[in-house]
Amino acid sequence: MTVSSAPDTLYPHLETKTWRWRGFPISYTTSCAPSAKTEALPVMVMVHGFGASSGHWRKNLPILGETYSCYAIDLIGFGASAKPTPGIEVEYTFETWGQQVADFCREVVGQPAFLVGNSIGCIVILQTAVDFPELVLGVGLINCSLRLLHDRKRATLPWYKQMGTPIVQSLLSMKWLGKLFFERLAQPQVVRKILLQAYHRPEAVTDELVDMIIKPSRDKGAVDVFLAFTRYSGGPLAEDLLPQLSCPAIILWGTEDPWEPVELGQELGKFPTVTKFIPLEGLGHCPQDEAPEIVNPILGEWNSGFLKD
Repeated sequence: MTVSSAPDTLYPHLETKTWRWRGFPISYTTSCAPSAKTEALPVMVMVHGFGASSGHWRKNLPILGETYSCYAIDLIGFGASAKPTPGIEVEYTFETWGQQVADFCREVVGQPAFLVGNSIGCIVILQTAVDFPELVLGVGLINCSLRLLHDRKRATLPWYKQMGTPIVQSLLSMKWLGKLFFERLAQPQVVRKILLQAYHRPEAVTDELVDMIIKPSRDKGAVDVFLAFTRYSGGPLAEDLLPQLSCPAIILWGTEDPWEPVELGQELGKFPTVTKFIPLEGLGHCPQDEAPEIVNPILGEWNSGFLKD
């Protein structure tokens, strides 16, 4: 159920709304581009990565809104959505987020949709597509999280390389230390440095982007959500979910991603359910924000048979 809405002052062709899910307010953004066609359009739902929000799609929604009815959702625990207590009010898992996206498609969108994700948002939409195939027409994965710190992947490393992550996770489970770490991390200068690693084009790391990342970190519960996810080393991997898809997938990958190497990403492109693997030369971890002029045309032709080529 939508309980409120407001136009975006910086992006007048976007509108921010609130939907209640399991009693919690969930924020999402829609495109209201004036040039959109009047006939019924296919639907696209966009899902952000870790620490991001629906704002990460602000450069995509107005353009893709001419081809799709577009929505970008804040996962519970992120952006302007509620941040309930981990393990008590909500379990922060891909199954939970997959259910959230499915319920959003049912209750707000009202029809099956194309799902697009970035980073961990890719795992979320894959989970949705596997658990609720009747709601998903196709999935678009942009620099999918490889989850290199996952328990199963870490187990393949030499023993001395396996030790670091559990030690850090154990230390961060100490609330005072975890809070201190988060407070040091959630500073504009630190966030900017991290983004300059993730983005290959430094000019794309703007004050607006830094503020967009920082703002939700001030919300009540943000620290607990962050620490809960840093301890989440289980759940599905992309290679677990891709073979189970009943819909086609495309993969876009910035070749200069320092966190999710394109060479490993190309292995995902070998699954039969993946119809296209598109390397995006000279781009980093978030190509949809770094170079929307490249990503938008690719996604814009998706519903016109692009998946079947």
